[in-house]
Amino acid sequence: MTRKQRSERIMQILDQLYPDPPIPLAHSDPFTLLIAVLLSAQSTDKKVNQVTPTLFARARTPAAMSELSVDEIRGIIRQLGLAPQKARNIRALSHLLVAHGGAVPQSFEALEALPGVGHKTASVVMAQAFGHPAFPVDTHIHRLAGRWRLSDGSSVVKTERDLKQVFPRERWNHLHLAIIYFGREHCPARFHDFDACPICSWAASKRRKQEEAERDNAARRRKSSRFRDIDAVQ
Repeated sequence: MTRKQRSERIMQILDQLYPDPPIPLAHSDPFTLLIAVLLSAQSTDKKVNQVTPTLFARARTPAAMSELSVDEIRGIIRQLGLAPQKARNIRALSHLLVAHGGAVPQSFEALEALPGVGHKTASVVMAQAFGHPAFPVDTHIHRLAGRWRLSDGSSVVKTERDLKQVFPRERWNHLHLAIIYFGREHCPARFHDFDACPICSWAASKRRKQEEAERDNAARRRKSSRFRDIDAVQ
């Protein structure tokens, strides 16, 4: 089976499982989506969705957010990873947006010029807020693209480029979300049952299955050894 044939079969399965995947981060407009995606770095979407209602109740526009102090923002988002840095970036980008009319820009270049906004964050906003074709690559997508032999997994940049080449442009925004959900629900990073997976069972190479099985077995042995050491001490 060629890479193109695999991608077509993968699309069919994802369409069956996730015909209309929702955006996992709660938001109401481009600005709140931008803030939620920025907060999601080094944090789970679940954690972000627990924090943003309080933050957006205080400030849901660039003007209102720019009026909050860094300490106020940090206090609200303190349970998230990198909270101090994120708080500074949120206030700084809000000031910049206010200075340029108060609207979230609709270009990759302008978005990536904002404090704390990298290519992935800009891609999510462009795709999900403005409907511009993009293929943001998170850890789930990067892992699954390697397992499915759609990319060699050498870098996130290459994974994005490879996925854009193999999937139709008009499908990027949908597939980005569908693959994320598939990774969470069917394709975990550790102790994955390849044979039971709706896609990995036929798309992953024997070498990939063997390498991950050996890694997981080594992890189990280390865990078992730690428990034996604890029992010996007790």
